[in-house]
Amino acid sequence: MSRALIEYLESVVPAENILLEEPMHKHTTFRVGGPAEVFVTVENSKQLEKIIKYLNLVERPYFILGNGSNLLVGDKGYRGVIIRLGGDFNHLTVEGTLLTAGASVLLSAAARAAMENGLAGMEFASGIPGSVGGGVKMNAGAYDGEMRNIVESVQVMYKDGSILDLDNETMEFGYRNSVIKNRPYVVLQVSMRLQEGDREAILARMNELTARRKEKQPLEYASVGSTFKRPEGHFAGKLIMDSGMRGARIGGARVSEKHCGFVINDGTAVAADIAELIQEVIETVKEKFGVTLEPEVIFLGDF
Repeated sequence: MSRALIEYLESVVPAENILLEEPMHKHTTFRVGGPAEVFVTVENSKQLEKIIKYLNLVERPYFILGNGSNLLVGDKGYRGVIIRLGGDFNHLTVEGTLLTAGASVLLSAAARAAMENGLAGMEFASGIPGSVGGGVKMNAGAYDGEMRNIVESVQVMYKDGSILDLDNETMEFGYRNSVIKNRPYVVLQVSMRLQEGDREAILARMNELTARRKEKQPLEYASVGSTFKRPEGHFAGKLIMDSGMRGARIGGARVSEKHCGFVINDGTAVAADIAELIQEVIETVKEKFGVTLEPEVIFLGDF
């Protein structure tokens, strides 16, 4: 580990914001993952700008961490810098029908704030475990709603530290995709245009979706939610069930019996178990039906 790197980070953020060999199982919803070489929390865009510019200058790999809800970190960890957004990135404001949230605000918290302000349109996101930044990057969606339907603008930082505002069209939203996934942008904040609605009706809809999730999804287990993207013309869960992989397991990783689209950690899995099971599911479905499933999961580090 470079002493120069640590000294630079200490000149930008308080020493307590820098953790060395931090176990990533603490920071992912799969609850697995080896140590990050350096784990740093930045409190504002100025700190982020300095650190990103430096890391690009010295060619050190880095990864921006949201809520870790779409992330599988290898058991051998990540040899680079994990950057977590804290402080200013947790802000949330409502002006009329425009809700603006910092990148590290949870989607569930933003949806609740919308409801409390009588704003409709975010109900679909109330049970998605990710952050606003991660949600807009992946164009997160559920129950016929997607981020692209509500996003008005996204403030991002480019790798040179410059700040840009991207409108909905410039975001190039696709199915579980956006321009953020394909360019070196970091989401700083997201502005969402919602509609005036009845607070009680909005809450009732959120409660209805929560009940549906509890009934159909294995929420009692660690997972990243839906493990696979929906293949065109099919449903991933049905393909997996029909391929005979329902309940299949490797180590502590298992294809959920409740919803075959979920690979879960029974509490004893390591990252290699999960990665191997995901690959086995992909190969089995391909062999049986000629359909190639694509994981929603981001694989990071050394397995």
